[in-house]
Amino acid sequence: MKTFKLACFLLLTSFSFAQTSLKGTITADGMPLPQANILIKKASKSIVTDTNGNYFIKDLIAGDYEIAVSYTGFRTEKRNFTLIDSTETVLDFKLRENNTLDEVVITGTLKPVSRLESAVPVEVYKPTFFKKNPTANVFEALQNVNGVRPQLNCNICNTGDIHINGLEGPYTLVLIDGMPIVSGLSTVYGLSGIPNSLLERIEIVKGPASSLYGSEAVGGLINIITKNPTNAPVFSVDSFITDWGELNVDLGFKENVGKAASVLTGVNYFNYSNPVDNNNDNFTDLTLQDRVSVFQKWNFNRKSNKLLSLAGRFFYEDRWGGELQWNKGYRGGNEVYGESIYTKRWELLGAYELPTVEKMRFSFSYTDHDQNSVYGDVPFLAKQRIGFGQLTWDKKINKHDLLFGTAMRYQYYDDNTTATVNEDVNWIPSLFVQDEIAFNDKHKILLGARYDYNDNHGHIFTPRFAYKWKVNENNIVRFNTGTGFRIVNLFTEEHAALTGSRDVIVLEELKPERSFNVNLNYLKKIYTSNGNFIGLETTAWYTRFSNSIIPDYDTNPNQIIYKNLDGHAVTKGISTNLDFVFNNGLKMILGATYMDVSKTENEVTTQQILTEKFSATWAISYRINKLFLDVDYTGNIYGPMRLPLLGDLDPRSEYSPTWSIQNIQFTFNKFKNIEIYGGVKNLLNWTPNKGNPFIIARANDPFDKNVQFDGSGNVQATPDNPYALTFDPGYVYGPNQGIRTFIGLRYTLK
Repeated sequence: MKTFKLACFLLLTSFSFAQTSLKGTITADGMPLPQANILIKKASKSIVTDTNGNYFIKDLIAGDYEIAVSYTGFRTEKRNFTLIDSTETVLDFKLRENNTLDEVVITGTLKPVSRLESAVPVEVYKPTFFKKNPTANVFEALQNVNGVRPQLNCNICNTGDIHINGLEGPYTLVLIDGMPIVSGLSTVYGLSGIPNSLLERIEIVKGPASSLYGSEAVGGLINIITKNPTNAPVFSVDSFITDWGELNVDLGFKENVGKAASVLTGVNYFNYSNPVDNNNDNFTDLTLQDRVSVFQKWNFNRKSNKLLSLAGRFFYEDRWGGELQWNKGYRGGNEVYGESIYTKRWELLGAYELPTVEKMRFSFSYTDHDQNSVYGDVPFLAKQRIGFGQLTWDKKINKHDLLFGTAMRYQYYDDNTTATVNEDVNWIPSLFVQDEIAFNDKHKILLGARYDYNDNHGHIFTPRFAYKWKVNENNIVRFNTGTGFRIVNLFTEEHAALTGSRDVIVLEELKPERSFNVNLNYLKKIYTSNGNFIGLETTAWYTRFSNSIIPDYDTNPNQIIYKNLDGHAVTKGISTNLDFVFNNGLKMILGATYMDVSKTENEVTTQQILTEKFSATWAISYRINKLFLDVDYTGNIYGPMRLPLLGDLDPRSEYSPTWSIQNIQFTFNKFKNIEIYGGVKNLLNWTPNKGNPFIIARANDPFDKNVQFDGSGNVQATPDNPYALTFDPGYVYGPNQGIRTFIGLRYTLK
């Protein structure tokens, strides 16, 4: 009996000290997650997954454990398990996207930091958000972001820019992977050439960021972060077509070049070649477009695991709008009116972490933009080249998280207008420094300053201050203030200077605009007892501009007058975002903004033209699991805005009505790797011609051949021209495209 007991004791002891192993795969949305963190506290084991999302832990003693799996941007998942014997145990994890606002962001401070820990409020939007209302480019995709409005500036060629908190497009800096390569000419046409298939996420900062990014980041910035080739699918295709005849195709390919590198190739093609004139003015309601964009990004594997990436993009577009009978034989002539734009552009950007003990990175970009365009019989030929290099040093010393940087920007610009008699070449060196001081877990401040030197404008200094108070894990208050400046390139930024018959008058040598901004941000997270989540974020802001350059349409209806404002301009308002995530499959993203954008000159205050007082956006999604169906209802609503009239007799409304664009989409996802989607855009069939006798002034006489002027150059009312108008397509505040259906397919090979 003693021998039996001894044998049992030895057997149990052997089980207690038996060595076993654990393995598995970490995925999200069917894609492997490389470098995901695996932690087993009891065994003091911590590893990361390989490039295929796999992990393997050996030499574990039998017993009870808790494992925690985490990955940036996803919810941490914990699980209890028991190891009984020496057999291999498999535990796979499917991580879900983080809806608790804990994403890692880089735009606010030029370094990776949790969104909750950032002293600068940053909004993050991922591809899942933009798929709720599929569009052909980033410009259109931003229409459902609260406080951000894609603004069309011409009824004919559909040029556009992006307004943030009521400020015109040139006040917004658009970055790709942190590089300022979308500016000047590309702010007009280049935005429509950035395909959504490249997106990893979009980070948006509302308010000036000039101390880090320079002169164009006065109103805010949009950082388009492209996909990492390592995490990209092997092959993907996303294509849709509308009943208007718009065709969009996105293709993606990923390839591993041995162990040395991984490369992602993306191709986007968009075509619209079906003239539509639903408002019966003999002009195209939507610009016809034929464009292709090819993107490639390389990530190199270095022994030091430091970053080395290189990316390039080529973009070509042929677009035209105008009278329905226009063809390329009329290009540049005065018989049939058309606006035709050929755009050719290529970009190169990269990042290299230096092989030093200190954390130092060199980033660079270069762009070449060639535009050959005609607006009726007015040619506009322009070339722009921008080179940018930046070296940063990220250094932590006790409670100080320091960032030092130096940058050099090269700008070349030339066009055939009188504004550029000689080629404009500028070298702009910069120095900047930032210190983020964490006093404790609750209080943090950020101090920053930037110095630029411009040949035309001399020394420019822009300071910055931010304070974050973490009341507790679920309540955060942020205060930000800073100054900004902006140098205007008139003809590349102000499309109205090129189209229509208004004369452009520049009364003086334009000085740089200066701004001062303060904003207060409050973020709250609410977790209910049944597992639902509510996120609330509210921001109030005030920005005051001196030397403001606002086109004057009012003084003379035949002119656009540019000069520095003899007074000041102000934008102020409050914006609120609400995120709801319910366990029953319902998700809601709601946003509303109220703002007042005005200018004061000679003690007279007027509302800025083409700026709404209030706006709201929404994205409501519901998943019906039994039917393998997702339903997305998205939309926006805008309050009245003052519009540019051509005189007292102009019969068009001085203010736009309150208007809304609403969309619905159904996505069927039963089949592996395949999504079939379809829906309706602009459900209300709203277009700006409703309630107006016409949109384009003098559409029947686009070259003003029958317009009569008096000795002072003023238009005379005649039987043929009873409203005393000249041809002008600048009365635009929303898209002319009415209701339309779409259907599409997504295929992803993991």
